[in-house]
Amino acid sequence: MYKNKSIISWAVYDWANSVFATVVIAGFFPIVFKSYWASNLSDTDSTFWLGISNALSSIAVVFIAPFIGVIGDKFNIQKPMLFGFMIIGVVSTSLFYFNQQGNWQLAILLYVIATIGFMAANIFYDALLVSVSKSSSIEKVSGFGYGLGYLGGGIALAFCVMISQQPEILGFDQTIDAVLFCFLMVGIWWFVFSLPLMLWVKEVESVEKTDSVSITAKILSLFKIAFKNKQTRWFLIAYWLYIDGVDTIIRMAVDYGMALGFDTADLIQALLITQFVGFPAAIIYGYIGSRVGVKKSLLGGILAYVIITWLGYNMQTTADFYQLAILIGLVQGGVQAMSRAYYSQLIPEEQAAEYFGIYNMLGKSAAVLGPLMMGGVAVLTGSHRLSILSVVVLFVIGALVLLKVKTPKKT
Repeated sequence: MYKNKSIISWAVYDWANSVFATVVIAGFFPIVFKSYWASNLSDTDSTFWLGISNALSSIAVVFIAPFIGVIGDKFNIQKPMLFGFMIIGVVSTSLFYFNQQGNWQLAILLYVIATIGFMAANIFYDALLVSVSKSSSIEKVSGFGYGLGYLGGGIALAFCVMISQQPEILGFDQTIDAVLFCFLMVGIWWFVFSLPLMLWVKEVESVEKTDSVSITAKILSLFKIAFKNKQTRWFLIAYWLYIDGVDTIIRMAVDYGMALGFDTADLIQALLITQFVGFPAAIIYGYIGSRVGVKKSLLGGILAYVIITWLGYNMQTTADFYQLAILIGLVQGGVQAMSRAYYSQLIPEEQAAEYFGIYNMLGKSAAVLGPLMMGGVAVLTGSHRLSILSVVVLFVIGALVLLKVKTPKKT
């Protein structure tokens, strides 16, 4: 498998774009925004605008995902669409380097545009999975992609943490200059390592490229077909539930750790641990999925998240937080990779981008119910521990719905 140029080129894109998710979204943008670009705002105002920017980018992708998916398939332009949105993300991210202190409005605008570019490009990246792998190896290929993503994101984040602590290594006098350089580095990294996919991955040619049906009519028809089919319907419902739980854990872990009084440096260290554990774990998970079956491996990962949530409820020390970071790293990429692989087996190959438009629309609208549950439970009970425990409901119901999906035979 690893000698196949198209598979390697496809997977390297995960290495390319994961630096944005790790360094920008999860790592440095929230910190730089609050302390530098929005230093003239109050803490509550900067938090409000950061929340707004995340919501706007997610909502935008929810609305455009089905449209661009259909367009990509209809006109056989999956790779050009991916490249276009990638360029949008790369340019916007690189421009952070030139943004001046106090200009929080431009920072928000660039962040929203870059995040939309990142998420929209992923629709076509996911869709191209069916063109580079056979049904019999799709779990391994999907896991390989996520594994490279975790490794690339971890290496880039570790480098940025290092130069933020020792800016003189690159000749910078101030920490902020080194951190701003990291945004420029992310843009360059993302672009350069996207080139193999553009050069050596072939997209599946749609059988409907001359179809005269309007884009809107096609989308409505696609939704009707996707949810009329029992297998895709049950899977999409299950996916929306359990991936909401996964994304909630990802997004709320640092906030939960801070609420329990853990040091910020320890939380960043835990994020690095998750990245580097996730690299081999996602690849190994792909092999497990190919052996025991993608559905069983996916259910196993969801069960692991139930255990992780319970351990989070009982967490007491920094060592406990590190242990959770390791456990999350072991299964997070696996659940994501197996979800993508399983869905790929349920959909028509020639309409991959269209169906992944729906898949990504649901994925980007996830992490809504979970944070609301956590916030509501925290307010009602006054307990952060009970709030994290409430997320178990999403995993349990998601697993029960997933049991209704019948795994197609491999070809």
